[in-house]
Amino acid sequence: MKPSRRSALKTITGSALALPALTTSLATANPMDTAPKLKGNINHSFCRWCYSKIPFEELCVVAKGMGIKSIELVDPQDWPILKKHGLTSALPQGAGKGITEGFNDPKYHDELVASYEAIFPKLKEAGYSTIICFSGNRRGMSDEEGAKNCAVGLKRLMPSAEKYGITMIMELLNSKVDHKDYMCDHTAWGADLCQRVGSNNFKLLYDIYHMQIMEGDIIRTIRKYSQYIGHYHTGGNPGRNEIDETQEIYYPAVMRAIVDTGFKGYVAQEFIPKRDPLKSLKEGVMICDV
Repeated sequence: MKPSRRSALKTITGSALALPALTTSLATANPMDTAPKLKGNINHSFCRWCYSKIPFEELCVVAKGMGIKSIELVDPQDWPILKKHGLTSALPQGAGKGITEGFNDPKYHDELVASYEAIFPKLKEAGYSTIICFSGNRRGMSDEEGAKNCAVGLKRLMPSAEKYGITMIMELLNSKVDHKDYMCDHTAWGADLCQRVGSNNFKLLYDIYHMQIMEGDIIRTIRKYSQYIGHYHTGGNPGRNEIDETQEIYYPAVMRAIVDTGFKGYVAQEFIPKRDPLKSLKEGVMICDV
């Protein structure tokens, strides 16, 4: 079965053992000895679920040694481990009902509002300023109705989000390959939702892999909608693997376009390594460090 964020998140808590090759790699290599020299134009992050076989504390040590500032999609119980290692989480998780049950369905609004309002003060206490959220699946709903419903639910949260200084980041996902029926699957739809919500505390997660599948025209789209984008994810297409010459997106050009928009947030690696995961992670960071 093809790995996915959804399946990885179900097992990440119980994944305490690394594969022998990973253990050997961690035991024999001091990441501080091979730390890359980064230019400082991109704030680097990566998603924990892609490296779920590596114990989290060891992963933090590796990240710090690579000059990476953040590990994301991390639940609240693991935030103290990040702090211990001097890392942040550029995009935490820990609220909501997941990808398929989101703000486009009013029957979930009360539960979603309560969930996010409960985590806002915890985020502020931890020193974080974002939280991920999702539109939910269409289930026969029109895009217009879904946008109206999302705006109603999200507007309920904006006063609290503004009070605690938290930006809710809705992810753009492809509905063609990985997340069938997901509603927030085009940048224009997400930008329109941002306008309806009308707050700087709601923005989009522009996932380059997902939007390459749905739209292409990555650089022009980033330039057009940059004011609505609060976060970026990478991933090689096709296959969501390494972002090197084996796939169709030329990431250095994409990263330069992001820098040119004045973006000061984080770019996170979110690919499923086919080779040595730590080597691939380091290579991904260097490819994106323009």
